[in-house]
Amino acid sequence: MRKNLNYDQFLLKVKNIVVFASGYGSNFQATVDAINKGEIKARITGLITNKSEIHVIERAKRNGIPNIVIDPRRFSEPDQYAQVMLKALSKWEPNIIVLAGYLLKIPPLVVDAYAGKIINIHPSLLPKYSGKGYYGLYVHQAVLDNNEKETGCTVHIVDNIYDNGPILAQAKVHVFENDTAQDISKRVRAKELELLPKVISSLINEPV
Repeated sequence: MRKNLNYDQFLLKVKNIVVFASGYGSNFQATVDAINKGEIKARITGLITNKSEIHVIERAKRNGIPNIVIDPRRFSEPDQYAQVMLKALSKWEPNIIVLAGYLLKIPPLVVDAYAGKIINIHPSLLPKYSGKGYYGLYVHQAVLDNNEKETGCTVHIVDNIYDNGPILAQAKVHVFENDTAQDISKRVRAKELELLPKVISSLINEPV
């Protein structure tokens, strides 16, 4: 007969996710929902933001998820900022780190410490419309300005260059003649909410 695990032993089997976000938190919520449905066999052990008074923090509180605001402007040295981030991550022991609408570059010390374990979702079909300054409506307006016929979103592994790491998955949407940047944003966001949980599931749902 299979021996039952007690609760502490069970928790050792559960994989941990830490999420970074900078705004409303729709991708954060999509990940929470996928966990609650059993589609992702993990738990979110912490949320890191660079801003206070943003909606994603309220989402974390409603779901009992610890959160911390780490604003790089409060630190005189980049390494101090990175060390505070590393301390929080060490406490939350992530198997994977998910950048879900996080608008800052991750410090190299953190990228190196968690090499291959940090993923990001970006609102374009990388390598198009990538790099510093390409986020949100700026991406979608660039798509329109260049008369693209399709766009979408990409999940990729994070390295020390903006939007540069290996691509894990993409989802496409059509660009219509009379679209605005807001129109494209809505369709791309809908794809993001589907794609990110699927990628997280594929990465984390292996035997433990």
